Amino acid sequence: MKRIGFLTSGGDCQGLNPAMRGVTETICTALGEKNVEFYGFEDGYKGLIYGKYRKMTRADFAGIQNMGGTILGTSREPFKYIQVIDPETGLDKVKEMKKTYSKLKLDCLVVLGGNGSTKTANLLSEQGLNVVTLPKTIDNDIWGTDMTFGCHTAVEIATEAIDRTRTTAASHSRTFLVEIMGHKVGWLALEAGIAGGADAILLPEIPYSVNKVASVIKKNAKSSRKYSIIVVAEGAMTKDEAKMSKKERNAHFAETGTASDRLAKSLEGKVEGEIRCVVPGHTQRGGNPCAYDRRFATELGAAAGQLILDEKYGFMVALKGDKLEPVPLSEVAGKLKYVPVDGEEVKYAKALGISFAD
Repeated sequence: MKRIGFLTSGGDCQGLNPAMRGVTETICTALGEKNVEFYGFEDGYKGLIYGKYRKMTRADFAGIQNMGGTILGTSREPFKYIQVIDPETGLDKVKEMKKTYSKLKLDCLVVLGGNGSTKTANLLSEQGLNVVTLPKTIDNDIWGTDMTFGCHTAVEIATEAIDRTRTTAASHSRTFLVEIMGHKVGWLALEAGIAGGADAILLPEIPYSVNKVASVIKKNAKSSRKYSIIVVAEGAMTKDEAKMSKKERNAHFAETGTASDRLAKSLEGKVEGEIRCVVPGHTQRGGNPCAYDRRFATELGAAAGQLILDEKYGFMVALKGDKLEPVPLSEVAGKLKYVPVDGEEVKYAKALGISFAD
C-alpha cells in the first residue's frame, strides 16, 4: 500500500488542481486505486503541523483539471519562522510535521509551492522525510526550471488587462501605469508588457529613471497616438531606491505607496495630461488555468508520480528545454531565477522600441 500526502502552500495559482490530479492518475494507473491511499493536508504546511488532513480517493481528484485555486486550501508559513519554537506554547513546527508524517505512515509528501515552500520541503527532506515538489508560481522565479505552472495563465490575464486599458488610454489620450505582480522578479511584467505592446516596462531587476519614463510619455504625447502604456512590476524601483538598504527601502515604500502610485506622484509636474494607475492585482492568479497550464501542470504531476513509483525522493520536477527532469531540492532551495538584464527577451524588447527607463 502506497500512502501519499499532498499540500499546496503559499499563494494560490492556476494549475494546482491539475498537478495533483496528474500525480494521482499516474500512481493509480500503475498500482490500482485500491493499493493507494491519499491524504490531503488542509491550508498548506499548517495542515501538516497541526494534523489537519483528510483521507482522499482517486475520485476526489477527478475532473478538477480545469479548476483554479486549490481544493486543499493554502496559507503562507514563512520559512524564517518554521524552525522557531513558539515561546508561549513550546510548539516545534518541524517536530510536529515529522510526527504527522510518521503517524500516517506516508511513503511520500508531495509539496506544490514556490520558493519559500521549497525551502521548507528541502528542510523536511534533510530531516529524513520522502519529499517531491512541483514548481508553482505565477512569477516564474523558481530556480532550476525554465517554467512554472500558473505563469502562462497569469500572463494572459495581465496582457488582457493591458489590452483593455489601451482602449481607454487611446480614447482619452491618457497615460496609464499598469501594475503587474512581481515583487522580487519581473518575468510576469516582462512577458505581459511585450505581449501587450507596452511603451515602457519597469522591472525589479532594472532600476529606472523617472525622467526617462517622463521622456517616453512626452514623446508619445507629441506623436499621432498621444497616449502611453507603462507596465510597472510591483517590485520596480528607481535608481535611488535601489541604493537604499532593504530596511530603508521597506520603510520608504510603506510611506509612499505602491510602485505605480510612487511613479505617478513622481511624474507630477514632469508631464502633461492625466496619469491613471491600474492594478489587476489578484485577478492575475485567479480563475481557471489556460490550456497550457492544465497540460503542463498535469505532466509535471505525472512526472512526480513516476518519481514516487521509482522511490526517487528529494527532487523537484523541472522543465529543462522540452524535457521534464528531476532537480535536487538542495540545489533549488533558497534561489531565485531573476530576469537576466542582458538576456534575449530584454534585448529584443529594446529592439522593438520598448523602454526600460534605465
